[in-house]
Amino acid sequence: MNQLLAMRAFVRVIETGSFTQAADFLALPRSTLSKLVSDLESHLGIKLLNRTTRTVTATSDGLAYYQHAARLVAEVDSLDSDIRSNGLTPSGHLRIDAPSSFATSLLIPAMADFQREYPDISVALGVSDRAVNLVGEGVDCVIRAGRLDELSMVGRQLNDLDYVTCAAPGYLERHGVPSHPTELDTGHTRLGYFIAATGKPIPLLFEKENERFEMVHSDYAANDGNGLMAMLLAGLGVGQHFRRCVQPYLDAGELVPVLGEWSRPGMPFHILYPPNRHQTARLKVFIEWLLATFND
Repeated sequence: MNQLLAMRAFVRVIETGSFTQAADFLALPRSTLSKLVSDLESHLGIKLLNRTTRTVTATSDGLAYYQHAARLVAEVDSLDSDIRSNGLTPSGHLRIDAPSSFATSLLIPAMADFQREYPDISVALGVSDRAVNLVGEGVDCVIRAGRLDELSMVGRQLNDLDYVTCAAPGYLERHGVPSHPTELDTGHTRLGYFIAATGKPIPLLFEKENERFEMVHSDYAANDGNGLMAMLLAGLGVGQHFRRCVQPYLDAGELVPVLGEWSRPGMPFHILYPPNRHQTARLKVFIEWLLATFND
């Protein structure tokens, strides 16, 4: 048995949740990959996976073994990458993904600097608030907002984005400037955001000292940060967005801050990537560039 290949096969099965996808990624017949995992279980004398006709999940022993195996495979890949790239300029193709507002307002405007520094790296950028399957969709890394739930991935803190409550001047002329969050309940249109995959609304939050108001219901909502931005600029109502994303519109007077004494907790953003890809030369320099550019 090629133990390193068997470990790599097992790691891929855990990360994709599928023998078929893991076999496709490693360019192996599915039967060969399945035998590699079975041989690894026989070699270790433990059951690593629970298999059914529709699902494959790690056993408790399998999950513990995965943590070590993924790290070892990553170290081997790192060594290979370092040797191959020694003295060479990083090159090749990156597939990355970022939330819509972060991508269009912050990432894309800054990428000319990355292009100048690494002209031999090409980038395909997915712009969406959808949570992509990194391994299943062949994505090298994602920028993701909120809490990290994918414990099998490597996550690095990028930054926290603060919110601002704002509206278009025309809207405020028609409806007045609210002086307290409860005024949004009557006489105002509330703009919000909902999660595309579940339809779950993200409440408007207002905090000041020991007071806190949470408003789940919105009159108009979008499942994309750019959509919410467009609603604000169109004068449809009052909403909350990332200050760094809307700052150009605030500076130009196209949006106006309101309820400035009330705050909302910032949103953490992370870089997320599979543990056995994090040391490829092109991905390594991209991650370091992201941290240097946005980690402030």
